[in-house]
Amino acid sequence: MTTDTALTAEQILIAAEEVLRRFGPAKATVVDVAREIGVSHSSVYRHFPSKAALREAVTQRWLDQAHHDLTAVKDEAGDAAERLEHWLTTLFAAKRKKALDDPELFATYLVLAEENSAVVDAHIETLVRQIAEIFQDGVERKEFKPAHILNTARAVFDATAPFHDPVFAASWSEPTADARFAAVWKLVIGGLRAGA
Repeated sequence: MTTDTALTAEQILIAAEEVLRRFGPAKATVVDVAREIGVSHSSVYRHFPSKAALREAVTQRWLDQAHHDLTAVKDEAGDAAERLEHWLTTLFAAKRKKALDDPELFATYLVLAEENSAVVDAHIETLVRQIAEIFQDGVERKEFKPAHILNTARAVFDATAPFHDPVFAASWSEPTADARFAAVWKLVIGGLRAGA
């Protein structure tokens, strides 16, 4: 049992995830989250002023989990094309793992994401900016032909959407998923290369 004074926002978010997994987004309540931790619901409200704020924070935490690994890939040294491919495969692997390893929680997060479109939009903007940084580095190294940085980054993000947009999650477990990704990557990199 956690004492009210030692309670952290992270503990609440972990408990909220477990409650959402167990009850789903329609039935999960702040009282359920508080009960999971062993505190009063008013203790939860001290960290999150409303159920909506808690659900938004859970969504943000879920989306942010991908950022750490992707930032590390973006910041790797070396060839921009290899980094971009590694970044995209890391994103695909992370999304596929979430969808296939815990489909109930993944479905719950899709509901929460629809409720919190501004959080999702900010997440997408972060991802596109990471692609843009890799692309810009490739242009500066003369690996990639010059083009509008953000437009090109968004085009790469959109072209690879079948491998990271949750609307396509049902196809991620198909035996041809990796081969389809490789074919899309070949087209993308062919369009970006300076000699193309």
